[in-house]
Amino acid sequence: MTSQNEPVFAARGLTKVYRLGEVAVHALRGIELEIRAGEFVVLLGPSGSGKSTLLNILGGLDTATSGNAMWRDHDLVRADEAELTRYRREHVGFVFQFYNLISSLTVRENVQLVTEIAPQPMAPEQALGMVGLAHRLDHFPSQLSGGEQQRVAIARAVAKRPDVLLCDEPTGALDYETGKLVLEVIARINEELGTTTVVITHNAAIAGMADRVLHLADGRIASVDTNARRLQPSELRW
Repeated sequence: MTSQNEPVFAARGLTKVYRLGEVAVHALRGIELEIRAGEFVVLLGPSGSGKSTLLNILGGLDTATSGNAMWRDHDLVRADEAELTRYRREHVGFVFQFYNLISSLTVRENVQLVTEIAPQPMAPEQALGMVGLAHRLDHFPSQLSGGEQQRVAIARAVAKRPDVLLCDEPTGALDYETGKLVLEVIARINEELGTTTVVITHNAAIAGMADRVLHLADGRIASVDTNARRLQPSELRW
């Protein structure tokens, strides 16, 4: 078991440069960070500040140009594609702004896809129960609201019991009330399962529910805030 105070993510001098023909785009410029086990971290910043690039490197979806990034003893910079695939499969759950559900599969079957590749998964019914959708198991995505589809996506992410839940603008396509319901589910996963959680947002109000807030600007961490008390999603206003 990992101590609650032990860093599970550590990055040092992390850079990412994209080449667009002759043009070099610097997405990350020397990121330094640590994220502890069970922590709820919000990455806050405007579009183009490097939030998604950083999240994708932490999640093994992209690799850095230089520097170091570790998840426990996994080297995320020097790992090959097979190692990153194994890391994602065994340790990471993703939630994106758009739900990416398969329209021809039921809710249960969408979640079951992930449980078939995980070493110690939850039953799809259990994961869907955690997000309040046990009564919609045999419905198709087209029969669900946007908020319900996002909750299915969260159930799919947590069904493999990931160590880390990475969420990229999970409320970006949702209205205010529905967005708060989705945030309540994410907070519950973090609190009840102890899942290390990182949420990207450009919505400053969401920062109130985090343990720490990393403010990104121009590919750098401009500042870090620690909340004395985490707000419940129901207390958020935007």
